[in-house]
Amino acid sequence: MKNKRIKIARLECDMSQEDLAKAVGATRQTIGLIETGNYNPSLKLCLAICKALNKTLDDLFWEEQHENK
Repeated sequence: MKNKRIKIARLECDMSQEDLAKAVGATRQTIGLIETGNYNPSLKLCLAICKALNKTLDDLFWEEQHENK
């Protein structure tokens, strides 16, 4: 499943995939794969992405929480 929330949050922070990758210690390709839903990041990477984008895990990763509200 695509993760549009990460892409939107990244763009709101005026960050490129490369910028986010550098901020979290990943590659640009990894960020791209996460955004397209082709990579399942570790919890450690999820937390780093949240911190870099000033978001919570709920905001970016736990879609079921948002759909059931």
